[in-house]
Amino acid sequence: MSCRLAVAQIEAVPGGVRGNVARVVDVLEDAAAGGADLALFPEAVITGYDDGIFAGALPTMTDTEWSSPLREAVNRTGVTAVVNTARERDGLRFLTDVLFLPGREPIPAYDKQHLYDTERSVFTPGGHGFSFAVGDLQVALSVCYDANFPEHAAAAANAGAHVYLNSGAYFPGGEHRRDLHDAARALDNGMYVAFSGLVGAPHDFIGGSGVFDPLGRRIASVREGERLAFADLDLGAVTSAREGQRMWTHRRSDLGPQLRLEDAAAPGGPRQGQ
Repeated sequence: MSCRLAVAQIEAVPGGVRGNVARVVDVLEDAAAGGADLALFPEAVITGYDDGIFAGALPTMTDTEWSSPLREAVNRTGVTAVVNTARERDGLRFLTDVLFLPGREPIPAYDKQHLYDTERSVFTPGGHGFSFAVGDLQVALSVCYDANFPEHAAAAANAGAHVYLNSGAYFPGGEHRRDLHDAARALDNGMYVAFSGLVGAPHDFIGGSGVFDPLGRRIASVREGERLAFADLDLGAVTSAREGQRMWTHRRSDLGPQLRLEDAAAPGGPRQGQ
């Protein structure tokens, strides 16, 4: 069984929660029209990505004014949606992937674990990973900077993930790093990696949304503007990549200590060629 993924590239107005929600609903309708089972949206797509907004009042999970239109759209279309927002909870602030599943209440599933730059003074990092099933595929969540760390995607793959979703917002100049990290995470772990990025205001976000297959090859992309990209994800491609590449199978969990030259030269140190 395959999963059709829609990756959204859109602009989010800082502080324009109601308008941003309406835009996400419209894009969900387009994703459904394209046959999507699952839709991924950019980082902070509900609040917009802006330090001034992050420091002010943020949505909560108990406030249904913003979440109800999304829940209704998901129920109407049948498309599962991963929607990122800055949010408050118990006096703390998080960048959260909220999971909208047809017929269920919204789930604040995953809080960004690796905080970038000024985020570190505002937000609290998440304490766990998260994955869920779409058909026979296990889908793991991440947010932007998380994908820069090989161990984050590796932990998801080790927990059974076949797909690694990344909601992001890249500043100008980040094109090379964004694409290299996403392709590497895919090839490293023999899994699909999908990135959904903001474009436009207030920081000239560069988008670059797309999907990489389990061999690290780009199979879908949005280069400019607000658009959707679609990709059909298949468990067989993951199985084939992991059987053929073998990096995941041959990965060692314990490589021993890192020795230095002085360790080798010390009495009783490792013999040459050992």
